[in-house]
Amino acid sequence: MLLLYRMIILTVAAFICAVLGIIGSVVPGLPGPPLAWVGLLLAWLAGLAVSSTVLWAFLAVTVVVTVIDYLVPGWLTRSSGGHREASLGAVIGLFAGMFIPPIGILVGALLGAFVGELVFAGQDAMHSVKAALGAFLGFLIGTGAKLVVSGLIFFLILRSCFG
Repeated sequence: MLLLYRMIILTVAAFICAVLGIIGSVVPGLPGPPLAWVGLLLAWLAGLAVSSTVLWAFLAVTVVVTVIDYLVPGWLTRSSGGHREASLGAVIGLFAGMFIPPIGILVGALLGAFVGELVFAGQDAMHSVKAALGAFLGFLIGTGAKLVVSGLIFFLILRSCFG
């Protein structure tokens, strides 16, 4: 009986982590893919149909996506002529836009990058638009990659529970 309770608790925790992983892929401050991977680990510990090969492969993918999410936005911002202020503005705009999801998040990140570059970096409007688009593209790539990985992990957990 104790084993059954352990399995149920681990399975519920795995599902919660996977859901938080998807949410964390969009909401700043929550590490989406790492949370989803913890869910996969919990599913494996519960004895669900998750192989250790899949577990370790997704750990590697999670690490790569997390590193990409930290590097790509800054790199695309700089390569489009933007400054640190554009990246910071995108993050602030993202937080502000969270009150009107999902459009507010996208528009907030774009406008935040533009304002950061225009006002705080002292650049002209055309330069600020270019930098804002670079920062926004970096945000989209990072967020998209995190959503794909977290979504795949969520699917694997669901499949192992019900498949």
